Amino acid sequence: MFYEESNILTYSAELECKISRTNYPEMNIISFGATIKGSHSLDERASITSTQEYWKYLLEILKKNILKR
Repeated sequence: MFYEESNILTYSAELECKISRTNYPEMNIISFGATIKGSHSLDERASITSTQEYWKYLLEILKKNILKR
């Protein structure tokens, strides 16, 4: 959508996905989000630009996969 190569990484969100997967084994689950630096510290910061991009991406996912059902 943004004409960039995707980066697939595993971070702390993996835990939430595992918990959700345990409760809903039939569900396809992904975790994605904005660029965050200094996570879980007093210096934690989120990139406003990447937050805006992920918001647009989430809306597109919802439009194509949920709202058209």
